[in-house]
Amino acid sequence: MAKVFFLLILFAVLALNVGWQSGRRNTAPRSSSVPPIQPPTNPEPEPVSKPAMVAPPVLTFLPERLRERQISALDSGSFRFADFSGRVVVINLWASWCGPCRREVPEYEKVRKAFAERQVEFIGLTVEDPRTSSAKVKQFVRDVNFSFRIGWADGDMARTLTNGRSSIPQTLVVDAEGRIVDHWVGYGPGRGGQKLALAIEHALQIAPVPVRQ
Repeated sequence: MAKVFFLLILFAVLALNVGWQSGRRNTAPRSSSVPPIQPPTNPEPEPVSKPAMVAPPVLTFLPERLRERQISALDSGSFRFADFSGRVVVINLWASWCGPCRREVPEYEKVRKAFAERQVEFIGLTVEDPRTSSAKVKQFVRDVNFSFRIGWADGDMARTLTNGRSSIPQTLVVDAEGRIVDHWVGYGPGRGGQKLALAIEHALQIAPVPVRQ
């Protein structure tokens, strides 16, 4: 009898152990077929939108601030665009290191001489720094016999007159009322002088001025 009772107790213990182990298996988390999403180790930064570049407005009239600004002359003294009110003004932007400028000047000089008796002022503005380029600029002027009224264009004047474009040479023809009637960039071999002469004649017809006595 005692043996039977012992067997019954052993059987009950075994049954409880099996049920407990079965419970453990039933409560274990199921493996998922989709792996968890992990954050990137080197996340890329959000793209930064850059503001659109806005081109400077096309210059159609010589600004008052430039008309009244003192321009340092090459040798000494100064002058203003306002000093030539009532005249057509030719503005040539150049530099001593500019090869096309060197070829352009002789053609422009012929035009200057042709209009010597007319109310036209010829101004050559170098975009170089007078503190470092004075000797080179003076040598350039002597080499090409540049007889325009020569001066130094400061940074603001150069940017304004060129509409923010750094290419040179550039030429502007301004009528007697300060309107920019023509403006071009670069040099056309054999055609620069003719283009300048036609632009000056056009400016003179827009705002006729008396012949200089």
